Amino acid sequence: MVVGLTGGIGSGKTTVAQLFSILDIPIYSADDRAKRILGTDKEVQDKVKVIFGANSIVNGVVNRKLIAKASFGNKEKLERLNAVIHPAVAEDFANWKKENEQAEYLIKEAAILFESGSYVGCDKIILVCSPLETRIERVMKRDSASRVEVESRISNQWPEDKKRFLSDYIVLNDEKSSLIKQAVEIHEKILNENS
Repeated sequence: MVVGLTGGIGSGKTTVAQLFSILDIPIYSADDRAKRILGTDKEVQDKVKVIFGANSIVNGVVNRKLIAKASFGNKEKLERLNAVIHPAVAEDFANWKKENEQAEYLIKEAAILFESGSYVGCDKIILVCSPLETRIERVMKRDSASRVEVESRISNQWPEDKKRFLSDYIVLNDEKSSLIKQAVEIHEKILNENS
């Protein structure tokens, strides 16, 4: 069973994923794997250079700031980047899934699970929700980004209400509700439904 874990940028997906990892559930971080693929896969790198220019990757070193700035301000470039990265991540996930098939269930953590269409391959979906202002502040601090940059990145993601409609479980990360309690409850529900 594959459980998708998603939420808007700054919602706390990675923190929630870490809680499931403590419960011995294998976690596939699509964002981390995409970065690894971009940093190591020569074929992917060559395609990215075509989109963003030779300075986007020099001697195998990815200029993430250049790519982020160019793609988040340009939907066409972002779509072209996604068309290169998403198939590579899908192939990587398929291999990882085979390696972890003995697990009770697997979690695929992805910021753009819905936007990329990869939610279709998930049996259940967990959505991490957090107040918008909290998310903006977290990302500004984490990424040393301006408010405008963060709001631009948020605008490239589906609105939370649309994601809620397609999700099976909601984790409220409002800094008041216990994330541990919510994760354990969802874990138990998934185990019961999967038995």
